[in-house]
Amino acid sequence: MPPVTDPDPTPGRMGAVIIGRNEGARLVACLASFPAWVRPLVYVDSGSTDGSVDAARAAGAEVVALDMTRPFTAARARNAGLARLRALGAPEFVQFVDGDCRIQPGWLETAETFLATRPSVAVVCGRRREIHPEASVWNRLCDAEWDTPPGQAKACGGDALMRVAAVAEVGGYDPGLIAGEEPELCVRLRQAGWEVWRIDREMTLHDAAMTRIGQWWRRTRRSGHAFAEGAALHGAAPERHWVTETRRAVLWGAILPLVAFLGLVVTPWAGLLLLAYPVQILRLSRRLGWERAAFLVLGKFPEVQGVLEFHLNRLRRRRARLIEYK
Repeated sequence: MPPVTDPDPTPGRMGAVIIGRNEGARLVACLASFPAWVRPLVYVDSGSTDGSVDAARAAGAEVVALDMTRPFTAARARNAGLARLRALGAPEFVQFVDGDCRIQPGWLETAETFLATRPSVAVVCGRRREIHPEASVWNRLCDAEWDTPPGQAKACGGDALMRVAAVAEVGGYDPGLIAGEEPELCVRLRQAGWEVWRIDREMTLHDAAMTRIGQWWRRTRRSGHAFAEGAALHGAAPERHWVTETRRAVLWGAILPLVAFLGLVVTPWAGLLLLAYPVQILRLSRRLGWERAAFLVLGKFPEVQGVLEFHLNRLRRRRARLIEYK
């Protein structure tokens, strides 16, 4: 469905919630990317020490200093920002964005019109791009990950324009989730009868700033944790939220290597099971290219680490700790 651009956006109809910590110049660029008709801007800070709070105030944003004596989650930060936004005047729409992103020109006008003309839609998102994909393989993987097809979707990411009334109706984000909070919110929105759409329009530029394999490993491990927790919350039929992703991580990251190495006790032929990995890379490379295929397969190991962490914490009744990659 082609988007329609509104040439005359309505002042006061849209506000924004930006979350971040120590984003520095990236936060300044993020705030500057919002046109003057998007107000209020609410910046939720989670313990910055680099002057981000002063920079946000200088840019005209309302600042919410998150209580860092409680465990931090991005979901809790977004809820706090939305609460302040509603207290300041309750706009109809809210653009959520991370502080390391910049809004692309024309996105807000297009997205506002999309929601305004489709009352059944609660969330609309577009194409998020990595600002420096050439800087590292890890950045390129991020850019490819976000290249999903337009149309009615099951979920959005951290950047999206949402209908405030719809988010409030389902109780906002789940503040206890350390990752995957946006897809989980979208599950509840869809269960309540709302629609989620991704449109063919440039939305944001993101700065992952990943230069080391350890960063990629932690980010992928966090994805595995999100898969497992999402499946635990909404894995029952008909939703089956992230059940397939969790099972793939367990199969490729744990079961297959475990069976192969245990089988070596019985016969050296068991090692041939490990050939499944290069075969899988070859199969995926025909559609995705060698680089992405290789890291998708390799990524099952940090993913299963995240899956196991979730279930161990659940058994021990321990709260999961935030998994950060930068």
